[in-house]
Amino acid sequence: MSATQYGILVVEDDFRIADIHKAFIEQSEGFYIAGVARNGGEAKALMAEHANKIHLVLLDAYLPDVEGLELLWAIRRDYIHVDIVMVTAAREVETISEALRGGVFDYLIKPIEAARMEQMLTRFRREREALAGRNEMNQDELDHVFTRLQPGDAPRQTSNALPKGIDRLTLRRVVEALAAEAMPLTAMQVARVMGASRSTARRYLEFLVAERGVSAELGYGDVGRPERRYRLLETAHDWLESL
Repeated sequence: MSATQYGILVVEDDFRIADIHKAFIEQSEGFYIAGVARNGGEAKALMAEHANKIHLVLLDAYLPDVEGLELLWAIRRDYIHVDIVMVTAAREVETISEALRGGVFDYLIKPIEAARMEQMLTRFRREREALAGRNEMNQDELDHVFTRLQPGDAPRQTSNALPKGIDRLTLRRVVEALAAEAMPLTAMQVARVMGASRSTARRYLEFLVAERGVSAELGYGDVGRPERRYRLLETAHDWLESL
């Protein structure tokens, strides 16, 4: 578990999308929901009340009472410690350009793939942790912080260089459990197939997501709650050969 927990404010007027973001964040290590706002007024009120608990804002460009970019500049002006990620359907170059000038940490276009959201959160945590407690940095260290990998560019681990806590035999069982099913599975379903705990299955599944062997998506379950489901990708077949 990550020792530091980062609070996220979701600013989204569509409650269904907000619920999906909320469910994803609650399942992501090192993050928690600091608030959900349906419009600019609610967002400003939550920022004023919980500014010390908010580290990242997921901001839609289309809000009922204010332009998202206007709110972006207001947050940037009043809360310099907060990072902002645009999560929006807006594809116009003019909007994207202004968001970049406003210093957004990232820009995600709806509909968002779970793997892309996970990549953003991982990079956010990595950069915050790299800067924490530092007074100075040399050029090499700074260049590493500013290295922002695009999806698919992250180097894959090899079977001979598995990280601590990832066992080769258990990893094979997770891959085989997913390969046996045509439909994506939840961590609980994978755990039942392989006879392990849900936390163990989820740890290995998230490792495979990071290694681009498995995709993760959010969907509504039988009782209406968003669930994180995992699907084996074609690239994962290499794992079966190399493990």
